[in-house]
Amino acid sequence: MKIKNRINLLLTLLFLLGINNSFSQSNKFKVTLDAGHGAHDFGATYHGHVEKNIALAVMLKVGKILEKNPNIDVNYTRKTDVFIDLVERANIANRADANIFVSIHCNANKNTAADGTETYVMGLTKNASNLEAAKKENSVITLEKDYKQKYEGYDPNAPESLLGMTLMQEEYLENSIALAGKIQENFANDMGLKNRGVKQAPFMVLHKAYMPRVLIEMGFISNKDEGERLDSEQGQNDTAQAIAEAIVSYKKEFFGEVTNEPVVEKPIRRIYEKPVEEIKKPDTVKKTEVIEQVVNSIDEKGIVFKVQLSASTKKLNLSPSNFKGLKNISSSSTNGLYKYMYGATSSYEEAKKLLQEAKTKGYSTAFLIAFKDGNSINVQDAIK
Repeated sequence: MKIKNRINLLLTLLFLLGINNSFSQSNKFKVTLDAGHGAHDFGATYHGHVEKNIALAVMLKVGKILEKNPNIDVNYTRKTDVFIDLVERANIANRADANIFVSIHCNANKNTAADGTETYVMGLTKNASNLEAAKKENSVITLEKDYKQKYEGYDPNAPESLLGMTLMQEEYLENSIALAGKIQENFANDMGLKNRGVKQAPFMVLHKAYMPRVLIEMGFISNKDEGERLDSEQGQNDTAQAIAEAIVSYKKEFFGEVTNEPVVEKPIRRIYEKPVEEIKKPDTVKKTEVIEQVVNSIDEKGIVFKVQLSASTKKLNLSPSNFKGLKNISSSSTNGLYKYMYGATSSYEEAKKLLQEAKTKGYSTAFLIAFKDGNSINVQDAIK
């Protein structure tokens, strides 16, 4: 009798464990990630940068970060260089019963000076630039087989024709805007990028996804500086961290926080802080002073610490007027990227004082770098 009771107790425990496990799995926050374009659909291409490749690389990095969280279930519309119909991308999210759908893209403009990030939610608009953005992304459907039958009643050259189609954006609009806002805040506050805002537009890829959904334009690859950032490993890592952190923040706000939930690291701004623009007025700094600063480039012997203020593709005069009054500025150039540094000392304690001085001047993301006989080395190795 005792053995029978024990067996019944064991079966009951296994049953309850199965229910609990099933509940915990179904209770996961589900995210569908979409990398725009793919295969023969290259998206925007400028300066050797290809949108489909950048979007895929960033999306996979976002997914890798989110997959570390046991409370989040991630699925993808594509993980390789393949072409997926717009409606199928939305259907993948629908079949997964996703809580959110995030489509990742790069922006482009004939005006190569255009820069900044923007995140779209599904909506109808009369704004010409928003409609043009939707027109550009929606034109992808013409690459699909039988697109006229599949998207009957929709004209990709007139995104506003979605007015005549059934829309469910109102049900998810508020949550979509909340998610988009978090993404834009991270881009602006954590990476120091220009915030072009949260916008509404009739994107076909968002239209058929029945959950809160956003389309992210991570920056303009038509802009040389932003294109280099987006096509760099560091730039993609930071962008992915910003997006992943926003997704986790959204989950915590709308679906609750779980004890000991992994924390997503904040991206580092330092690479993207732009130097102060060269002032268009006669330079009052003595020529001897400027020459002295130029000579003070990375050619010192032994261990030398410097403060890196910023990095840019723009070559600036090393006068104090371009660096918030700081003197003793030096620079180095690699593959067209100019790094601007302040001070030079063999003392780590003195270097920390120089760093604090730079931060006081407004360079909040400045950091220490080190050299040995003119070659860059790790700061910790230099201290040792």
